[in-house]
Amino acid sequence: MDKRQNPFHNENMNPSLDHTAAEVVNQFAIYGEFEGASSFGSGHINDTFQSRWNQAGIRIRYTHQRINHTVFIHPDQVMENIQRVTAHIARKLRAAGEKDWTRRTLTVIPSRDGKPWARDSQGGWWRTYLFIERAHTMELASSPREARFLGASIGNFQKQLADLPPPRLHDSIPDFHNMEKRYRRFYEALSRDSAGRAGKAEAETAFMKENEERGAILIRALREGKIPERITHNDTKMNNILVDDGDSRALCVIDLDTVMPGTSLFDLGDLIRTVTTRAEEDERDLARVCFDPAYFKALLEGYLSEALEFLTDTEKTFLAESGRNITQIMALRFLTDYLEGDRYYHVSRKGHNLDRCRNQIALIRSMDAQWEKVLGIIRSLAGP
Repeated sequence: MDKRQNPFHNENMNPSLDHTAAEVVNQFAIYGEFEGASSFGSGHINDTFQSRWNQAGIRIRYTHQRINHTVFIHPDQVMENIQRVTAHIARKLRAAGEKDWTRRTLTVIPSRDGKPWARDSQGGWWRTYLFIERAHTMELASSPREARFLGASIGNFQKQLADLPPPRLHDSIPDFHNMEKRYRRFYEALSRDSAGRAGKAEAETAFMKENEERGAILIRALREGKIPERITHNDTKMNNILVDDGDSRALCVIDLDTVMPGTSLFDLGDLIRTVTTRAEEDERDLARVCFDPAYFKALLEGYLSEALEFLTDTEKTFLAESGRNITQIMALRFLTDYLEGDRYYHVSRKGHNLDRCRNQIALIRSMDAQWEKVLGIIRSLAGP
């Protein structure tokens, strides 16, 4: 099939995605007249495109993704998790009389055989969502007000799933936030030095070694039962929260591939990491990488407005560590990928992953420099 014969062809789409999309989309329970398709988003993990349909005079859009089965080795389990989570949230929204509920959670479109996924002829795994209109994501919070509602959105997401009935969700990526295993891989990469880069990262390596014990605090508390296992998103960076175009309210949490058992502190920590600094995570001017207590306070106010009712006293004692911990995990992952030759994260320049690592270390140091202020904010909002 050439591009003239393929109704899904778009000049900006990957050619293999282009042809496979045309093959797979009709496997999903979509009805109406196809009007067009185009590549969509800027994610580095899954291939994504959007299709447009005329359904009895109403224009409807759908989001289609080819799941990266190298990262998610059991795509069927990933989709079982997502289907259970989104269906549970939808039921609660409808029961509460939410009129706009189809914009407050993702809607999984099943394949024509009833599964939440479909396969292409090359063995790829695909999913389809109803596209949520009049919404956008953000890369950086531009005000404490925005930080507050972003925090509330994650607290609400955790609260919505607090009563999800058994069985336990699958582990989409086992040990995703297991700092101890991340360190083992780091030491292996450092020992092999397959890309010949260890000599260029001596300061960053030293920092990681010096902070190893502190970095293991959360995963050990979870393993030892000091803090409860909950259903968490596990990748709550800001651009995974959908925001309404009209009134700028947080609508729903998206990119649910990593929804699985974890600790509530992983979710809060990643949001702290991305919301409390004005700098992008690959900013090379480290003077701009600063932890902002005002944004932290607003973020925590929003989060606790939803989460305080279910958090245990022990979880509250780790609130301060949560942001630092996830920032350290990311620094370690960036450094490990740098040492391994940039095999996981997309890079656009020489030393990109090392820049990211340095950026995250700078943020940790800024957090540590204001630690007493952080503790004071937590005491004022969550109690002693």
